[in-house]
This record gives sequence, structure tokens and C-alpha cells, in this order.
Amino acid sequence: MQSAAFPFPFRSGSPSPASARSRRLLLAAAALLPLLAASACGYGSRAEADESTTLPAGSGPALSTDEVSIGYFANITHATAVVGLAEGGVIHQELGGTAATTQIFNAGPSAIEALNSGDVDLTFIGPNPTLNGWAQSGGENLRIVAGAASGGASLVVNPDTVSGLDDLAGRTLASPQLGNTQDVALLNHLRESGFHVDPVDGSGDVTVLRVPNAEIPAAFSNGDIDGAWVPEPTASLLVERGATTLLDEGELWEDGRFVVTHLIASQSFLAEHPDVVEAVVRGVVRTGAWITEHPEQAKSTFNAQIAALPGGSELPPEVLDPAFDHVEFLHDPLAGTLLASAEHATAVGLLEDVDLTGIYDLSVLNAVLREENLPEISDDAGLGVE
Repeated sequence: MQSAAFPFPFRSGSPSPASARSRRLLLAAAALLPLLAASACGYGSRAEADESTTLPAGSGPALSTDEVSIGYFANITHATAVVGLAEGGVIHQELGGTAATTQIFNAGPSAIEALNSGDVDLTFIGPNPTLNGWAQSGGENLRIVAGAASGGASLVVNPDTVSGLDDLAGRTLASPQLGNTQDVALLNHLRESGFHVDPVDGSGDVTVLRVPNAEIPAAFSNGDIDGAWVPEPTASLLVERGATTLLDEGELWEDGRFVVTHLIASQSFLAEHPDVVEAVVRGVVRTGAWITEHPEQAKSTFNAQIAALPGGSELPPEVLDPAFDHVEFLHDPLAGTLLASAEHATAVGLLEDVDLTGIYDLSVLNAVLREENLPEISDDAGLGVE
């Protein structure tokens, strides 16, 4: 297993070492992180470790297993999971007498490690950790079984130091984690804009620091970063603190849609318990529709779930409302955008060329859609199970 500190199977022939000045800056910034963590006043859980909760089984008989473990992140791009897996939520109801243990992760690599070890059976996750997990296992550990969310990521900056793309030279930007979905998007956009950045240590024409989402608001308020490429609600929280949106990532994608969260299942669990996977997928389809039709109730449920986490706190309306408006909840996995994300990760030097054939198995999703009298998803970008 690749170390979580370097979550991608890097290409051979790494970029040249960073300059001494850049290394000193990066080391100094890294030394600030414990202070930033102590002073952060962002959102959600302050728990150091990933959180696990077992929901009581719902009504009805158990499915083919008495228990299923499902992972997700405590942010708005994972609201399908946060809302659907609340006690009495739609996913919880669909599981009937099968109890659900939920695991809340702080980062994609830890979710992939948990899936590989059997600690979780399914997890909501972003595209780039999924690509990495697929590459590390040679395509034998996971399948993408449904979409969950599109959009909800932006490059937000301090308007006092950055007013346009040309102002980024010499500035410091943050992303949530080395090799995560927003990190790859940031590195690729900088590359396409003519900036050179070492993909591993983040030094170069623009300095890229990897800072956990919950610590980014404090880093911004303290002036340690000039901006960040982040998901919701961090982007809206930074705007509420005075940042401006330099780029909505949706502007870079056709129709403004791109996968930010999808649902993956371990291949062994999918083979052994397809009925459980089907129940979760049905819950995803119905929860996404419910959130779209009942946004105010969804926001209230989301806030209550986040506040219930250790150290959790509710998001104020001036952050919650724009953040929710920035995310589209949908079951289409937007396979073409995953393929593009893989090309971006390869282009910036964080992913080796990898055969993605078989990463999708949309058979369960399409069976659910037929039952719901909804259009089936025919586009898997040629990456479906053969």
C-alpha cells in the first residue's frame, strides 16, 4: 500500500528538487499547521481520528448480511451520505433489518485503505482517490456503482493579493491533500496556465500547500495562504470571510458538470451481497431526488448531523445556503469527467498511465433506475465491466 503521505503511484522520473527558498517556505508553513489546527474555527468535526457510528437496524428483515459498513466525508459534497445515512434517512430505511456502521473519513487515502482492508464495504469518495485505489490494486479492489454529486469546488482568493490569474505568480495556494481531487484540479489548471509546480512538494512558480479542509479557513484568515482550491462548504466559508471566487471549477467542464463524489463498493462485497449494494444505490437515487425537491429540509438535516459529530458545529445560513446551491446531487457518475480527471493526474505527474476498463459496474444502478421508471445511464466512457 502506498503511504498516505504520497497517495498516488508516482511516475518514474520525478521533477527536479525545489529551490532552497521554496523548501524553506514549505517547511515554515508546515511548522504552522499545529498552530492553525489549534486556532481553526471552521466547521464540522474537530476529531483527530476517523469517526465510526453504528445505526440501529431499521424495520423489516435483514438482507443477505446483518451489517454493512459505509464510509463518507462530513462535507456538503457528501450530503447524499450525510442525509441519507441519518437515522431514519432514506438509505437507512432501504437497508431494512441490515444495520449500517458509518465511518467518517478525513481523507480519500484512508477511505481506500479501509476499503482494501475490509473495514468498509462501500464508501462515498472523490474521483482521484478512486483512481489511485484502482491503480494500486491493479483494478481488483473496487467498482464505481453510482454517482452522488457534481460541482461544489472553486478557487477562492484574497482580493487584496490576487485579482486575476496573472497575480498567482509567487503566491501561495492551498489544496486539501496531496493528490486529492481538488489538488489535481489545481495543479492541472496551473499547468495549463503556464505555471510550473513540483507535484510532490508543491514548490514552483506558485507554491501549493496541502492543508486539511478544516484548517484552511484559519490559514486564510492568518494570511498564510493567498487562496485555496476547495470543495463546499470550505469555499463558501472563505468567501464569507472576505475571499472572492477567482474560478468556479464548473466553468472548466462541459455543461458545468463534473464528478466530485461517487459511490464505490469493494468487488468482493459487490459479488457476495449485491442486494445490499442495490439497497444503498436505491437510497442514493432517492436521497438525491429528495434533497433536490426539499432543499431546506435537507440543509436542516445536514446541519444537525454535522453538529452531532464530536466537536461539531452548525453552518450559518450565509455559508450553508450558497454551498448547497453550488452542488448538484445526482446519481449519474459522469464517467467522462472521471476519465478526464485521470488524464489531468497523469499530465501533472501524479498518476501513471493505467487501464481503467472495468472501474464502473452500473448494472445495479440501472436496475434501480428501471424500477424507479427513470432513464438508465448508458455512458460509462467505455470503462464498464466487460
